[in-house]
Amino acid sequence: MSVAIPGGEYLTGALDVISQSLTIPVLIILLIIVIFSIIILGGAISEYTSRKKVPVGTIRDLIYDINAAESVSALNSIIDSADIPKSQKKILSEIANSSELDNNSREALARKLVEFEEEKIDSTLKKTDIITRIGPTLGLMGTLIPMGPGLAALGTGDVTTLAESLTLAFNTTIVGIGSGALCYVIGKIRSGWYDRYLSDLDALSDAVLDYMNK
Repeated sequence: MSVAIPGGEYLTGALDVISQSLTIPVLIILLIIVIFSIIILGGAISEYTSRKKVPVGTIRDLIYDINAAESVSALNSIIDSADIPKSQKKILSEIANSSELDNNSREALARKLVEFEEEKIDSTLKKTDIITRIGPTLGLMGTLIPMGPGLAALGTGDVTTLAESLTLAFNTTIVGIGSGALCYVIGKIRSGWYDRYLSDLDALSDAVLDYMNK
């Protein structure tokens, strides 16, 4: 039914064409989201099994060891033998081997190295954040788009078309909300891991800086 203004049937017809033309793109994007969600889930499981869990006591003892190091060579040996992730060892070693820099430049280097780690983590979390936001939105679009033809079919007594439209609507809703919920949970879990990782890295890099700036 067109709006009660001159040319209203053209406006409603154009809106109908636009909304129905979005059906295939929405379905394709939802399928892509499902694939990415499965890949992200697999990556999170792999990361969990390979993630080095560092107790706070290990970080505490390592800070004491760094502070008591007798030389830069001893400091490097302490870092190399530490039970921490390799990525943290690499950053700490780079700071420890910056003896040719003055204190301000060394602090700038340490800050930049830590910021680079934060950027990599943000890039990882951004993927789940995007799916968390657009998954339910596309699910809602996939719900509403087929409802128009479904309701029109109901008016003509075409129950088969109505059933197909409702099935498509429910399927897209489930896929969109399910993918969004899965990525939300994964994002929250990973965020906890990375917050702890960055907290440890900040503490250890400060300890190495304090030693180098003596």
